[in-house]
Amino acid sequence: MIAIIKYNGGNVSSVQNALNRLQAESIITDDPEVILNADKVIFPGVGEASSTMRLLKEKGLDVLIRSLKQPVLGICLGMQLMCKANEEGNTEGMGIFDIAVKKFPPQGLVPHMGWNTVVDQNSLLFSGIEKDDDVYFVHSYYCELSDFTTSVCDYILPFSASLQKDNFYAMQFHPEKSGTIGRQILKNFINLS
Repeated sequence: MIAIIKYNGGNVSSVQNALNRLQAESIITDDPEVILNADKVIFPGVGEASSTMRLLKEKGLDVLIRSLKQPVLGICLGMQLMCKANEEGNTEGMGIFDIAVKKFPPQGLVPHMGWNTVVDQNSLLFSGIEKDDDVYFVHSYYCELSDFTTSVCDYILPFSASLQKDNFYAMQFHPEKSGTIGRQILKNFINLS
């Protein structure tokens, strides 16, 4: 069973629909017991950092997420909130990844929205993915490059398209909206032991 963390962020239904297409059993929940006992956890996100973090803290989900031992996948805002700090709303994150989330500089079109290539892929989640394959992004803030970076995208500047630390995986792009490439990435996550 995969627990999809329920909070005020959008996109939870899209993630569940993508898992359904892969015939993976999932539940959308904010129940700590269900999340703790799930085989895997997905922390999706579309929303604003400070209000989302406030809600997670009110429900104790920030502490719960940090304590999880099974594979956890943060998507978009979920990835950003797993970091130390976020310039959006001057938000303190969970600190799973000791890096900052910054706003893209004003040159170019912000938000970064649409298909883009990820390179330097270094994660089991990219098994079966070609180095020039594109995935779908929608974001105005980005995670810095760091030792946790497992793939890179370039939009205005290079940034972390995905991160990993221990059992925590995260991606700035939306695998649930990235067609066959995203389906393979989610399948790789499902198959993690």
